[in-house]
Amino acid sequence: MSGMLSKTELESLVASGDIDTVILAFCDMQGRLTGKRVSSRLFVEEVAAHGAECCNYLLSVDVDMNTVDGYAMSSWDTGYGDMVMKPDFTTLRRIPWLPGTALVMADLFWTDDRPVEVAPRSILNRQVDRLSELGLVPYVGTELEFMVFEDSYRDAWAAGYRNLKPATDYNVDYAMLGSTRMEPLLRDIRLGMTGAGMYCEGVKGECNFGQQEIAFRYDHARVTCDNHTIYKNGAKEIADQHGKSITFMAKFNEREGNSCHIHISLRGEDGSPVFAAEDSPYGMSELFRSFIAGQLATLRELTLFYAPNINSYKRFVEGSFAPTAIAWGLDNRTCALRVVGHGHSMRMENRAPGGDVNQYLAVSALIAGGLYGIEQELELPDPLEGNAYTSGAECLPTTLSEAADLFAKSQVAREAFGDEVVEHYLNNARVELAAYNAAVTDWERVRGFERL
Repeated sequence: MSGMLSKTELESLVASGDIDTVILAFCDMQGRLTGKRVSSRLFVEEVAAHGAECCNYLLSVDVDMNTVDGYAMSSWDTGYGDMVMKPDFTTLRRIPWLPGTALVMADLFWTDDRPVEVAPRSILNRQVDRLSELGLVPYVGTELEFMVFEDSYRDAWAAGYRNLKPATDYNVDYAMLGSTRMEPLLRDIRLGMTGAGMYCEGVKGECNFGQQEIAFRYDHARVTCDNHTIYKNGAKEIADQHGKSITFMAKFNEREGNSCHIHISLRGEDGSPVFAAEDSPYGMSELFRSFIAGQLATLRELTLFYAPNINSYKRFVEGSFAPTAIAWGLDNRTCALRVVGHGHSMRMENRAPGGDVNQYLAVSALIAGGLYGIEQELELPDPLEGNAYTSGAECLPTTLSEAADLFAKSQVAREAFGDEVVEHYLNNARVELAAYNAAVTDWERVRGFERL
C-alpha cells in the first residue's frame, strides 16, 4: 500500500533527510494514540532494535491524565516504573500531514520482556491467537462517525464546548450539497490516510448537524485496529490544521450520536469464507450461526468493552438507529447484530459501539463472544423481523455502572481475557463513575439554581 515503509526504506529516507522524526506509539485504555517522537537518527541507530521506554502509568490514568488508585500494574507504591514500546515494523508508514514524519505502532512489554497483558493491543493479540489455534483468521471493518465544527479545538475548549457552530445547519445524510462545505477538510483527511497506507473507500454525510463518516476497506483485525487509532488521531490533527474541530464522542447532544459499527468475518487460513454455506438457511454456515449465538449470549456481560464511558450509554435511544435490543436480524438496522453479505462478504455487524470505543477491546470482545458460541455449539434462534425496539427482546445495559457489574461477574470475560485484564478495566470504570458522580453539571444548575 502507498505510504507503508520497510525498515530499509525508512533508513534510506532518514539518510536522505526526507524523514527526520519517527513516532513510536501505542493505543492507551481510552483509545488514544500515545507515545513519543524520536529523532530519526536515534530511531535507526538504537530504537529500531531495542524499543523505547515509557512510564507504566500511561495505562492507569484517567482521561485527564491524572494518576488514580486501584491499578495493580502501576502506583506510587511501586514507583511508576517503565514499560518498553517495541516497534511492530509491519505498521511502519509515512504520516503525510506531518512533514518529515514516519510512524510505527508498538507492542508493550515489561523490562523483563513479558508482554503487558492489559494493553489493548495485547488483549487483541491473545484473541487472534485463540482463533489461530482453530485455523481461523479475523477480518474487521470499523465505521467511525464524527461531527465537524467550525470552531477550532482551542476556541471550543475556551468556550467550555458550549454554543459551538456545526459545519452544517441541517441533516445532510447522503447529501452532496450540504456536505460539500466540509469537503476541503474531508478530502485532506481522506488523502492523508491514503498516504499513510490505508485503503480509504469514501465519505458520506450522516444525520446530525456536521456529521460525517469516512469508510475504510476491511482488513485483518489487528491491521484495522491499528489503522483506526492512527486515523482517529490524524483526523483531529488535520481538523486542527484547518482551524476546525471534530468529535467522536458517542453522544454530543440530544440528536443522533456517533456510532462505530464493527463488521467482522472469519476465514480459514487458506482464505476460505467459513461464515458462508450456500445450501444452509440464509446462506450461513453452522460455525457462523454458533458465532452469532455466542454474541447474543455474551453481549450484555461484555458491553463494557463496547461502551466504555458514561456518555456511551446516552446513545442507546429507541428509534435512533443506535441499538437497545439484543437481537440479530438479516439486514435489520434496528437489531444490535445485523447480518449482511454473502460468500466472502458474509459478515456480522455489531451496532452497539459508539465513536468513543476502544476498538481493540471491542474486537476482542467480538472474538471472545463468538468463540464462546463456537466452543459451546450454541443454537441460533430465528432472526428477528420487524422493529427490534418494540420486540420485547432483552436490552443492552443502560448505564456504565450496570455494564461494569455484569462484566465483573462474567466467567466468559475472565476465561477469555484473564482476571488481570478484567480487574484493570473494572477499575477504569469505577474511576469514571466516581468522577462523574462528583461532578456538578449544567443540567443540574438549570433545574436547581432558582426553581428548587
